[in-house]
Amino acid sequence: MSSSDPEKHVVQSPVQLASNSLDEISAATKHRDDNYELYKASRDLETDPAEAKRVLRKVDYRIVPILVITYMLQYLDKNSINFASVYGLKDGTHLEGQDYAWLGSIFYFGYLFSQFPSGYLLQRLPIGKFLSIATICWGIILITTPACSSFAGMATNRFLLGALEATVNPGFVLMMSIWYTSAEQPLRLEIYYSTNGVATMFGGLIGYAVGHIKSGLQKWMYVFLIFGSISIVWGVVSLLVLPDLPSTAKFLTERERLIAVNRVAANRQGVKNHHFSRHQAIQTFQDPKTYILFVMAVGAQVPNSALTSFTSIVVGSFGFDTLGTQYLQIPGGAIQFVALITGGYICTRWPTNTRCATMVVANTICIIGAGLLVGLPSDNKWGRLVALWLCYFQSLGFSLSLTMVSSNVAGYTKKQLTGAILFTGYCVGNIIGPQTFIDAEKPGYHSAYIAMLVGYSVKLSMVFLLYAYMYTSNKKRDQEQAERGAASDDEEREAIERGMLDVTELDNRGFRYIL
Repeated sequence: MSSSDPEKHVVQSPVQLASNSLDEISAATKHRDDNYELYKASRDLETDPAEAKRVLRKVDYRIVPILVITYMLQYLDKNSINFASVYGLKDGTHLEGQDYAWLGSIFYFGYLFSQFPSGYLLQRLPIGKFLSIATICWGIILITTPACSSFAGMATNRFLLGALEATVNPGFVLMMSIWYTSAEQPLRLEIYYSTNGVATMFGGLIGYAVGHIKSGLQKWMYVFLIFGSISIVWGVVSLLVLPDLPSTAKFLTERERLIAVNRVAANRQGVKNHHFSRHQAIQTFQDPKTYILFVMAVGAQVPNSALTSFTSIVVGSFGFDTLGTQYLQIPGGAIQFVALITGGYICTRWPTNTRCATMVVANTICIIGAGLLVGLPSDNKWGRLVALWLCYFQSLGFSLSLTMVSSNVAGYTKKQLTGAILFTGYCVGNIIGPQTFIDAEKPGYHSAYIAMLVGYSVKLSMVFLLYAYMYTSNKKRDQEQAERGAASDDEEREAIERGMLDVTELDNRGFRYIL
């Protein structure tokens, strides 16, 4: 390899890379940010806070509504079998024994299969168009579900649905880092993530309405036809209006594009980079955060099936009638919505050292709920129902763990791979979860509730471990900075420049973790 080969410098050790000058890094690497030229033009741009706020509002009005509705639809679509389960889905598709539980797991096998390929495509392709086309495709898959009449057909359908929906979570995490500063991300992320609660309420209402259909197709079929049709229409809308990058956003003026890029560059992470870095890939697997986030995701998602695919069945097992299993999901969705918005506001209003603390509070509430499900007698149906509702706080804890990727991982290849590994853990947890609902144990499902309690406990321990790691790292870098003297404007600018040159948070000594 010649000395001019850019890859020679990309695979340097963190110590070597951190000590290189900006000119050396810029000359050595071809991995400049896709918005780098726009960033250079904006470095000396003078903007007042009111102008920057106007740009933020324009970004919010264009980006957030698309993310909100798309996320709500993907949640409804993947959990459509929950709403259909009480209307004859099992009989209509000839499911027996653990077949229904396997459908919950098979969705996440598809999700897992697609995780790394979709992550690669999200890096290489225009992200807005890619996400929109995926929405259209999974809507098409969903409306074909009523044609399935066997476990094999349903399993294939669910696998494909999972493979297509695998783009959404990692794609939206990347969108947060492309368009928003680290301080702005929690509230925006929680706004779109809170649609899980809205979807639970909305899906319960749709399920309740479907229960009153007296003629035509079998009732369970309408759930898939309604949700799938809405997704197709919305995917077309998204394709027309969702932008890919600040540098190419047509809804912004030229000056507003400069401001948008300059705002996000302050994260010291860059904006978007379509080049794959071997050095960053290796570093991903050397970073302790990667494994902590993986285990955290597994622990968070083992209990998830109780709040998604099995909710109607669980509520029914408490002793409520068929229609009650639908409308009694609505309060749980409301709790989830309020918890997510409140948590997002807290972490945005007080951005210093509140994310991990909020995760601890949310996860502790979940542990209380799961403990009550394990310990309360079976005839205490209202107590068990309230305990289930408390577990809806889990979405707040997991969604904030996503901000650990969007805010605390720099280097685009490293960010994309860390997200893929986190969502691999997400898949593993969701594959395990449905299997804890053992058909022979119904209606008690004691093993499932114990698994929920264990999952929440594992996640809580990982939150403490992640906080300790990041806090220690920040203190060490602060000490190094103190030994050099107070940070100058040039050093602050250099840290931002390194982010735009695709330097990771481990190599960029000016980077600090958001706790």
